[in-house]
Amino acid sequence: MVMSRPPTPRASRSARRRARVLMWRPRLPLAALLVGAAAAVAVGQLRPAPAATIPVVVAAHALPAGSVLTAADLRTSPHLTGSAPDGSLPVADDLVGRTLAVPAPAGLPLVDGIVAAEVIAGPPGTVVAPVRFADDGVAALLTPGARIDVLAAAADGADQDGRYLARSALVLAAPVDAPSGAEAGPLSLGANPGGQESGPVLLAVSADDAAALAGAASWASLSPVIVG
Repeated sequence: MVMSRPPTPRASRSARRRARVLMWRPRLPLAALLVGAAAAVAVGQLRPAPAATIPVVVAAHALPAGSVLTAADLRTSPHLTGSAPDGSLPVADDLVGRTLAVPAPAGLPLVDGIVAAEVIAGPPGTVVAPVRFADDGVAALLTPGARIDVLAAAADGADQDGRYLARSALVLAAPVDAPSGAEAGPLSLGANPGGQESGPVLLAVSADDAAALAGAASWASLSPVIVG
């Protein structure tokens, strides 16, 4: 019977070393994966948050002055919060139908001054009449959307009873203070005998009422009566 020789100490150490290598070999890829994941998390935490932006309506392409804007002429562009131009709009539909006052290159934010001011118009069948009222305090109470009657009284006091010049006129724009000492021009309707005039109020009235208001400028002091 042949007896096997017991392993030498060197052989035993070599076997244990191979066993440890075989045990650690599959752990190396897992360790690398964990290190990579930890590095990705650290980088994500150190990266600053994206800057906040807001949409601004700009010209989608170069546009000449006088262009009536359509949806195809407009797009929105992100701008950093706080850096958007004053008067910029976030929604393109708000500018559809408006007119450019100056040429606009592609990408230019469309703000007041670039876009012409909207034309004030009344309901169908009316015209817009600027009227100056005798009493500044009463005129200051008028707000867009209010309905008023306009009465005229003779500036010299000869006619004590007011005369209706317009009924249910629609206020389109509130009064704007007239410059101190300004001369009454063709739009200064209803001169105040005291020399002080309220700012003009824009009213939507019939064509006949507009003619009556214009004709009263030379002889009457005008007063509003709020009716709705």
